[in-house]
Amino acid sequence: MELVLPICEALKCFGHLTCTYMEHHRKLERRMNDLLAKQRQLNAIKSDVEMKIKTELRLGRCVRQEVENWLLDVQTINGKIQNIDERTQNLSYFSRGHLGKQVSQTVEEVKEIIEQGRFTGALVIDDPSTAGVPFQLEHLEGETAVIADIWKHLMSDENGMVGVCGMGGIGKTTIMKHIYNQLLEENKSKPLFEKIIWVTVSQDFNITRLQQDIADAVNIEDLPKPKQKRAAVLRNELRQIRHVLILDDVWEGFVLEKVGIPIPIFSNGSRLVLTSRSNVVCRFIGCSEIVEVPPLSNEESMNLFLAHTGRGILKVPSLEEILGDIVGECDGLPLAIAVIAGSMKGIYDVVEWRNALTELGDHVTSVKGTDKEIYGRLKFSFDRLEDSNIQNCFLYCSLYPEDYRIPRVELIEYWIDEGFLERGSRQQLHDRGHTILNRLVNNCLLENAGDDVKMHDVMRDMALYIKHPYFMVKAGTGLKELPGKQEWKDVERVSFMMNMVSEIPPSLSPNCENLSTLLLQNNESLKRISESFFQHMHSLNILDLSYTSIEQLPKSVSNLETLNALVLRGCKELRYVPSLEKLKALRKLDLRGTGIEKVPKGLEMLANLTYLNLCTESLKELPIAILPRLSCLQCLVLYVKLPSVKMNGLEAARLRKLEVFEGRFNELIDFNAYIKSIQGRELTSYLLVMASPKAKFDARPLVEGLNNAFFFNFELLGDCDVKNVFKIVAGHQGTDAIKSIKFQ
Repeated sequence: MELVLPICEALKCFGHLTCTYMEHHRKLERRMNDLLAKQRQLNAIKSDVEMKIKTELRLGRCVRQEVENWLLDVQTINGKIQNIDERTQNLSYFSRGHLGKQVSQTVEEVKEIIEQGRFTGALVIDDPSTAGVPFQLEHLEGETAVIADIWKHLMSDENGMVGVCGMGGIGKTTIMKHIYNQLLEENKSKPLFEKIIWVTVSQDFNITRLQQDIADAVNIEDLPKPKQKRAAVLRNELRQIRHVLILDDVWEGFVLEKVGIPIPIFSNGSRLVLTSRSNVVCRFIGCSEIVEVPPLSNEESMNLFLAHTGRGILKVPSLEEILGDIVGECDGLPLAIAVIAGSMKGIYDVVEWRNALTELGDHVTSVKGTDKEIYGRLKFSFDRLEDSNIQNCFLYCSLYPEDYRIPRVELIEYWIDEGFLERGSRQQLHDRGHTILNRLVNNCLLENAGDDVKMHDVMRDMALYIKHPYFMVKAGTGLKELPGKQEWKDVERVSFMMNMVSEIPPSLSPNCENLSTLLLQNNESLKRISESFFQHMHSLNILDLSYTSIEQLPKSVSNLETLNALVLRGCKELRYVPSLEKLKALRKLDLRGTGIEKVPKGLEMLANLTYLNLCTESLKELPIAILPRLSCLQCLVLYVKLPSVKMNGLEAARLRKLEVFEGRFNELIDFNAYIKSIQGRELTSYLLVMASPKAKFDARPLVEGLNNAFFFNFELLGDCDVKNVFKIVAGHQGTDAIKSIKFQ
């Protein structure tokens, strides 16, 4: 009897294990489907996170470690799921139970990773390795007395707040950059402050954005949403560190306490410096000391001018007097001197200089006595560009938010869409775009910012002054509703990018027959657009709704017959795009990262299309015979991770103008047909994937850094071997192409 109870317990335990094993065995297929469904959900969230990172990531910022770790977890679990999926293809009867258990456990792991990936705050922070990195300084002529005066106030225990004032283009920001760098240098040998913070406020002042910028600078990851709580968090953090806070380009007064900036006093040893065009603003905020930045003297102006043109012009006979007059017209404004000198650089003909003096005098006279007087001087350099396309390229930069770092390639893509670069191959157009950007930078109309460019706030003001009332720009201003229809009259280009607009209601149907460009990208909360909104936009050429939350495009978009570019990149909720049949002028269609399952109706009718991006996981198929009808395509990007979009080699071969191509072939015969077709032609960028229909993977990490790559998944190709592939690639593309082959 003593043995009976233990035996019963053992049998009960064994029975339970057997039942569990049979449960896993019986439900393997169902659980595998659950796992793959969860994987799709996880990878959709991953795509959203990666898109948001790309939007937020700029120079001097890095991805949060928590987010990096999560992305690594996603990569690991995807590898694990791929391994499980492969094992299900060749599974013995007795292994089903064990694998079923593993599948069940993996489903739970994926659920946990999905929950961890629901990040609430910013995905990027200031890169600690670049925090406190000195500015790359522009040439500073004179201003030694001003710098000494500001420094004296910063080092004094009597003054916690200093205002630096002067008209636009006088050099306030440049002076403060020198001060900032000097503070960093002094801190190395004798630590004066724990943190030296630079924040650009700009004309479109927004308390929430200012709070976030300061929080980023001091590495506060998650500010609460209510303004008062945000202010309290900032105030507590700033009170704990001895700091210098430099607020550049302040346009209006505000209460420091409402933002969360503690008033600097003797006991905390911190300092606050503002730069502003108005000393009234500085005094309203509470600056006890105001430092006015005066114009440069004649000698300083001449030295700065020659620093930009080169002293070689002094060797030209009869030029000295004209040169002095031109410098005099600049009125001691460093920005005007730099821009005008930039436009005259390399010119040694006295006649041209004399003509330039006449034109400059006319420009200044036209706005004399107004607060826009500097615009006349700057517009002189703009007019000297002469080519209207280059002028339009410059003016286009003003559609971005103030002080925004504009990615070069993104800007050039807009210029291509607008037709500013005329026609040609994509390589020719991008080369022309980079050449124009370099000219604008060399002429001091734009500034280099790493791989990006920036537009000085005064140059942007001038551009908008030139285009008034034809440009309506409220980019990055925190806008929640679009302006009323009366404000749309006469506009040609409109930019509401990077705002918080959530809906475009039926009541807004602006009558804007001349509107050619509408930029609404990065309004992440935008979900609905009324049918009537596009009703009177018969001249619309460019429509950018990328990175919004729209679920469907209004059917009225089907009637925008002049549309050249429709950009919907990153609209992950988008499920419906109306017929494009009438949009015969369309040259660019970007559906990357959308939620569409079918290609839009009428796609095959877009004979002028040169750019097509269908890189989206949700797309189920690419109907046969569409591609050959798009014979003008120069850029074609398809989704290569999954085999849902199958490429026909002979169809792809008929696209003779392709320069950029990402696609996947599931059969060696299709791959061979396409490679043979491009013999003697050179694609500037390609990612060609060859894999069996069952293979699931991401080729991009393996070919990162390569413009051109062949990617092969041999594990599942069966009778295809390495020798055949080398033979195909080398035979059609030459032996050098073998270097670009990657294997999994």
